Amino acid sequence: MTQLRHENLVQLLGVIVEENGSLFIVTEFMAKGCLVDYLRSRGRTVLGGDALLHFALNVCEAMAYLEANNFVHRDLAARNVLVSDDNIAKVSDFGLTKEASSTQDTAKLPIKWTSPEALREKKFSTKSDVWSFGILLWEIYSFGRVPYPRIPLKDVVPRVEKGYKMDCPDGCPEMVYNVMKQCWNLDPDMRPSFKKLRDWLQHVTGETGRN
Repeated sequence: MTQLRHENLVQLLGVIVEENGSLFIVTEFMAKGCLVDYLRSRGRTVLGGDALLHFALNVCEAMAYLEANNFVHRDLAARNVLVSDDNIAKVSDFGLTKEASSTQDTAKLPIKWTSPEALREKKFSTKSDVWSFGILLWEIYSFGRVPYPRIPLKDVVPRVEKGYKMDCPDGCPEMVYNVMKQCWNLDPDMRPSFKKLRDWLQHVTGETGRN
């Protein structure tokens, strides 16, 4: 985590190790808390389409940086994105972040956010993060709803592996929903890269991004 520095990644400031072995990580302060709570507390009456696209681009900028540096986050979700006082979204929680293509104990993974191949084969790549980004987009445009509503947790993976995709959130532009569906392609190689997603979001928002 110490080698990862980007304006859309929560900055690590230091690590404290106490005599009893307890470990504390010190990061920059993010005044408005996690994105999922921010979305739920504000809702569509406060947050318009431009704000939602802005958050999506912020996250994608960070993930494109991780992709370029061959790192996989493994736990990308709105709960692990924090919002600064000036409404900049930054990706946090690097507890699972490792170099690409390593394995992970699937028992510890958030099923609703994890790609089918990662759950099945215990292998991760930037394309499994892209799947999670599609879920995060759905969270953004549903204003913090839990993914796969009304589907029991035990049924999520079997249904997804048979091609099930969540419906478009109310009020979500069709072009954004199409991006979600691209991220949810069962073939990892057919999913877009974060660079491609970032370039598309920059074009849509008119914002100049960072490489």
